[in-house]
Amino acid sequence: MKIETSRLNPIQHATAALVIGCFEDAKDDLFAACDKELDGYLTSLFESREFTGKSGSSLLLHTMGKLPAQRLLLVGLGKKGDVKGELLRRAAGTAVGALQGVRVASFSSALHLCCQLPKALEAVVAGTLLGSYRFDLYKTKDKEERFQFDSMTLLLGEEKDTGDTRLRIEQAEQLCRGVCLARDLVSHPGNVVTPGYLAQEAQELATRHALECKVYEQDELESLGMNALLGVGKGAAEPPRLIVVRYRGEGAKGRPVVLVGKGITFDSGGISIKPGPGMEEMKTDMAGAAAVLGTLEAAALLQLPVDLVGVIPTAENMPDGKAFKPGDVLASLSGTTIEITNTDAEGRLILCDALHFAQKFKPAAMIDLATLTGACVVALGHEASAVLGNDQRLVDALKKSGDETGERLWQLPLWDEYGEGMKSDIADIKNAGSRDGGTIKAAWFLKQFVGETRWAHLDIAGTAWSDKGRPYSPKGATGIGVRLLIEYLRQK
Repeated sequence: MKIETSRLNPIQHATAALVIGCFEDAKDDLFAACDKELDGYLTSLFESREFTGKSGSSLLLHTMGKLPAQRLLLVGLGKKGDVKGELLRRAAGTAVGALQGVRVASFSSALHLCCQLPKALEAVVAGTLLGSYRFDLYKTKDKEERFQFDSMTLLLGEEKDTGDTRLRIEQAEQLCRGVCLARDLVSHPGNVVTPGYLAQEAQELATRHALECKVYEQDELESLGMNALLGVGKGAAEPPRLIVVRYRGEGAKGRPVVLVGKGITFDSGGISIKPGPGMEEMKTDMAGAAAVLGTLEAAALLQLPVDLVGVIPTAENMPDGKAFKPGDVLASLSGTTIEITNTDAEGRLILCDALHFAQKFKPAAMIDLATLTGACVVALGHEASAVLGNDQRLVDALKKSGDETGERLWQLPLWDEYGEGMKSDIADIKNAGSRDGGTIKAAWFLKQFVGETRWAHLDIAGTAWSDKGRPYSPKGATGIGVRLLIEYLRQK
């Protein structure tokens, strides 16, 4: 979607549809002006309770020639004092959903003019672009009938032009490109996105932005001793890989931030095979890897002054005569031996080798993202990702970024007592314990491989994929993690 700007008064602006924000408890100047041109019709709608301004609501009206705009789309914002960036993103997403329903391809928005939030413009751009995202690459029928937005004109009104309006819009667009890359990668089927595909995608990303990229193939992984990663991939036809991409932003100071993303491109559960119903969604088990690549894309486009390393262990977890088995013992890269009690607890195995490997970069902070445990979905549902770590300042910074971006985090404890159930009789540790506290035990396992590095773990099992559409996140892949991590990097 092309984004344009205009300084025309919204009341004088000709467009197929004009989007304005409405509060439950206040009427701003634009609302009053539209109401006057429509002979008090908007006021009557509020008085009759046909429209209340409640957050998440919308109402599309034909102006019947009383405004230059053919249609007026009212979008509810709730109470004026409660408006934040996340609410504006949702409102913008609600707007594009309503306009898509009536196939209005080009429209204008004054949504950001309703409040004085510092990043209102960026929030509206992001909500619009992310709300209009669709993944229909594999649909072959009725292509000519598919709807697609052409353009949005942002009406700046009397807002003071600081000269950076276009830059702010472009930066919001660049951030959304990173999110959409992550969404695309998760949306592709498992017969397309394989470990080799992820490696190729990383190399193309590196070529686009002149980044450093190294893909460790199976023989190199064997030489390194990454036996946990290799063990998970033994049952698959395509070998595992370790992908390393580095972005060195101009002006970056100090040690790098390392992002580690789980890249299981399909998870059958291996010998401990999953139930058949819902297994098709296990193509999403590489959402952590997708988030890392999306973050690198956005960081490079935004030219952030940071040193950023992405480490992606990737494999398929498949049952086969060569697959690793319950009862096997794997010697990880760190030397720690692991008894396999459940081959479906494979994500922590590929991550433990990657986390130990990542310490070679002497990171200032290390953050991993993984669709790691079903227990996280049980605990938090689909409203928040879990965060655990060994450094409270890092956890707090990530939580703050999550609150700012709407990608909320909830901290779980990481006490040593949770590791009692992970002790093995024949090896150093087990890869899985009892089901209770499963998310914490998985994070405790990972903690054994981070050394003294400041580290945080994000379990995105409940947030990487949505079975129902949300205002700016249509049903399917959410691209979770990209906006949160970019906000964290910006605040460093």
